[in-house]
Amino acid sequence: MGLDLFSDVADLTAAIVDIESVSGAEEPLADAVEEALRTLPHLAVERDGDSVVARTDLGRAERVVLAGHLDTVPLNGNLPSRVVGDRLYGCGTTDMKSGVAVALRLAATVTAPTRDVTYVFYECEEIEAERNGLRRLAKTRPDLLAGDFAVLMEPTGAQIEGGCQGTVRVEVKAAGERAHSARAWMGSNAIHAAGRILDVLRAYEPARPVVDGLEYHEGLNAVFIGGGVAGNVIPDECVVTVNYRFAPDKSAADAEAYLREIFGGFEVKVTDSASAARPGLTHPAAAAFVASSGAGVRAKLGWTDVARFAELGVPAVNYGPGEPTLAHTRDEYVEIPLIAECERRMRTWLEGPTNVAP
Repeated sequence: MGLDLFSDVADLTAAIVDIESVSGAEEPLADAVEEALRTLPHLAVERDGDSVVARTDLGRAERVVLAGHLDTVPLNGNLPSRVVGDRLYGCGTTDMKSGVAVALRLAATVTAPTRDVTYVFYECEEIEAERNGLRRLAKTRPDLLAGDFAVLMEPTGAQIEGGCQGTVRVEVKAAGERAHSARAWMGSNAIHAAGRILDVLRAYEPARPVVDGLEYHEGLNAVFIGGGVAGNVIPDECVVTVNYRFAPDKSAADAEAYLREIFGGFEVKVTDSASAARPGLTHPAAAAFVASSGAGVRAKLGWTDVARFAELGVPAVNYGPGEPTLAHTRDEYVEIPLIAECERRMRTWLEGPTNVAP
């Protein structure tokens, strides 16, 4: 069944939700999105895997990018969609098919925006980064993601969330020496030594830096711990896995150096790292979006694909109608009035003045 991009945005959201698109199986939804967009003469459409990119080419002084992922987490008995009062329930309603519906409606109905617009609908955001469609496009077709400013339609409760935190995970290893537990003094207990690692974590005071006018709240936490050989052996190794969520005033290299400093004396191995993204709210296109939307602005506490835009030199924010605390839950829903409100705000921005000479 095709998608009617001119239907009410809540009805369009329901239609998108009802096309199952668990990560890795987005093809039917990508087909429907591509088919609907190719009927619009004001857009140039390209397909890359199960990602679809549509662009205006009006020669405007600015280009903005609206992006959203098509995939969802696995179903949990929450399809088909259903309406209860002002809520639309179903897998992906909040994360982030309501945001995708808003972008698709704008793609169809804003035919002469005051800024050129690139619409990006991509696959595999909810699984390992190696399969992420936006990551692939950034590496193989960065020209398709070029712009002055980007909006990622992630669920934010219709508030603007600037940039994102970075994240790094490290394994901090306490070393010891094996011995029989009956003669423990002949060895060195690595699990006991790991207590000093936990002392660092307990004493940590989260930094709350202000970046581009937004206050971030960092975090440093143990997320795994492992050690032990046998019930009668003094362990010679204990590893604490630590996750550091850092603000965009630091690079990933800065974050790694910080962890090596505070865990001095221990072996530190980086297992995963992703850069933060600055909000970039001082850019004229970003400032115009904030002003025209009337939405509140806050820091994004977490990592999102806005970081991929930041790596391309494109400042970006998160903005969508979904409620982030409902993402991935069985009773996931989106408030229908918020979908319409997000569409209205985005339309006002795209059709309004640019503050840039044509």
